[in-house]
Amino acid sequence: MNLNNNKFKPGLYCVATPIGNMGDISFRAIKILQESDLILCEDTRVTKKILQKFEINKKLISNHKFNENKNLEKVIEILKNNKIVSLVTDAGTPAVSDPGRILIKECEKNDIQIFPIPGASAVSAAISISGFSDNFYFCGFLPEKQNQIKKLFTNLSLLESTIVFFISPNKLDKRINDLKEFFFNRDIIICREITKYHEEYIRTSVKELSNINFSRKGEVTVVISEAKKEKLSFKELEESDKKKINKLIKKMSIKDIVKKVSENREISKKLIYNYCLEVKNEN
Repeated sequence: MNLNNNKFKPGLYCVATPIGNMGDISFRAIKILQESDLILCEDTRVTKKILQKFEINKKLISNHKFNENKNLEKVIEILKNNKIVSLVTDAGTPAVSDPGRILIKECEKNDIQIFPIPGASAVSAAISISGFSDNFYFCGFLPEKQNQIKKLFTNLSLLESTIVFFISPNKLDKRINDLKEFFFNRDIIICREITKYHEEYIRTSVKELSNINFSRKGEVTVVISEAKKEKLSFKELEESDKKKINKLIKKMSIKDIVKKVSENREISKKLIYNYCLEVKNEN
């Protein structure tokens, strides 16, 4: 394969790098790194290993969430001089739960061309083997605080799509009860250390999570299945449910009412949500 005919235009290149197995880097990724005037990376030590593997010797600048604002002016000036700058992350695709968005927006403001060099992504890798719907919602890394988790999971539980997020194994262990509270009737796959030597894939139901043992080492991508089709023979709420909602509407939020009314029952959350809106609008 002759890659010399691939002429790269000046601009910013978002270059995907392996998420574990070095063999997953693409020919184009290697070529653009060879052609770059500058490579922006999270951790220079990590990126140097990739460059050394493919005998690439280029200038590196550390570009992480704590200094990307500081780097902006310098990098934009380089790009304005018709140079090729590559943006990489420690693993995977840049600007997907990693630094890069600030620079990309600044390039857009300055009419600097931005090009993707596709490649490895933990999100698409996990979705591809899940067997779940490819209509998915990716929420990146979960927030730290309990109230933020509750708010996020409340919103996500109303979605019928597959849900994907990143988390450490230790933090996942602490979130099992939260997952069971909001996604009890869904299936789940825990993808640990994707493409690496100790990669592990655990398939189970959310309600059985407490019975599952998994290593506390490495990085985890979690995929929760789409909401299962509810076997409901009715298209309207029962009168008892409506009365209950009417009593709660002034005391609780709509999200809390949906949770309370649907708890441990096969009842459409969407029906509850829509009826709550009707009642709110009438009042």
